[in-house]
Amino acid sequence: MAEAGLTVMLVAGEPSGDVLGARLMAALKLRTMGRVRFIGVGGPLMAGQGLASLFPFSELAVVGIAEVLPRLFNLLRRMRQTAALAKRERPDVVVTIDVPGFSFEVAMLLRGAGIPLVHYVAPTVWAWRPGRAKRIARYYDHLLALLPFEPPYFERVGLGASFVGHPVVESGAGRGQGAIFRLRHGIAETTPLLTVLPGSRRGEIARLAEPFGGALAMLKERFPGLTAAVPTVPAVAEQARAVAASWPVPSIVIEDEREKYDAFAASRAALAASGTVALELALARLPAVVAYRINWLTHLIVRAVVKVKYANLVNLILDRPVVPELLQADCVPERLAEAVAALMIEGEERAAQLEVGERMAELLRPGDQPPSLSAADTVLKIAQRSKG
Repeated sequence: MAEAGLTVMLVAGEPSGDVLGARLMAALKLRTMGRVRFIGVGGPLMAGQGLASLFPFSELAVVGIAEVLPRLFNLLRRMRQTAALAKRERPDVVVTIDVPGFSFEVAMLLRGAGIPLVHYVAPTVWAWRPGRAKRIARYYDHLLALLPFEPPYFERVGLGASFVGHPVVESGAGRGQGAIFRLRHGIAETTPLLTVLPGSRRGEIARLAEPFGGALAMLKERFPGLTAAVPTVPAVAEQARAVAASWPVPSIVIEDEREKYDAFAASRAALAASGTVALELALARLPAVVAYRINWLTHLIVRAVVKVKYANLVNLILDRPVVPELLQADCVPERLAEAVAALMIEGEERAAQLEVGERMAELLRPGDQPPSLSAADTVLKIAQRSKG
C-alpha cells in the first residue's frame, strides 16, 4: 500500500505519545518505501525518525490546573501555531496522539479546513465523561483505538474508529531473559524473586510504600530468602530507591526498560500499582496482584463519576476478575501478602493468570501484524482518500 509524496503531520505531547508517534512514523516509512514527509510536534524518538518539531514537545506536558494556568497563554499560542502549520502545509492527514486537552483544541481550529484529522489513543469515555465521544466526533474523521472494546463507544456517535492494537505488544515485555537477570545480580536459581512496582508517580509510591513493605515482611516469613526486583523510571528513581531500602527484603532497583523485562522473566509473581503495567505483566506471563490507594476525597469523586467494574485493564478486556485488585481499604499488608502468596505457589489462581498471559498478545492486536503497522495502514487509507 505505498503512496508517493505523502505529507503526514503528527502532534504528540508526552513521552508515551512520542513512542507511539515514532513507531507510527517507522511503519509509515516502511509502507510507503520512504516516500513520506513528516511535520508537526514530537519528542526525541520522533526526531530520530525524521521529525523537526515545531516547538519543544515538553511544553505540552502539563497536568492539573496549578500547572496549566501559568502556562495557559503559551499553550494557546502553541495551539494556534500548530493549526497554522497544518493550514499552511496542507498535509494529506493530521494525526494527533493522546494529550486530549491540546489535541482537541487544535482539531477544533482545523474544523472546516478540509484536512483529514485522525486521533490516536481513545479518550476513556467507557470509564467516565462519555459525552467526550460526541465532542471529538464533531472534529475528527477517524479514531485509532488501543483497546478492543473501545471503537463502539465512538461509532455509535458517528465517528469511524479502528482497533489497531496496544503498543505494549511491541514493547518486548514477553521477551525478557530471566537467567541473565539472575546471573547479573547474583541471585541463585532457587531464590524466590518478586517483582514489585509501586508506581511511576511520586504520590503513588508514597501511598503504596507502607502497605507493600508490610506485605513483603509477611511474605519473607513464608518464602525465606525472598528478594524484590523494583522497576522504576528515572523521574522517581531516587524516591523508589529510598523506599526499597526501607523494605525488609533485599531489593534491586531497576531503571532500564529491557532489564525490567528480564526481571519479569526471572520473577515468580508481581505486586504492582494499578496501571498499564498490568498489560506488560500479562504479556510476560507473570502472575500479578494490582493495588492502589488514593486520598479519600479523590476516591469519593472517582466512585461518583467512573463507571467501570474493574480498575485493571486485563480484567476490563476479559470482563472478568482474573487479576486480583486490592484497592483503597483492601490495600493492606495482610490482603496483599495473601493474594501474592497464592501466586507464588502452584494453584488455580496462578494457572488462571498464566492461561490469560498466553492469550493476551492476541487480544491486544487485531491480527498478526504489529499495532504500529495496523495504525499506519489506517492512516494511509485516510490520506489516500484525501488525495482523491
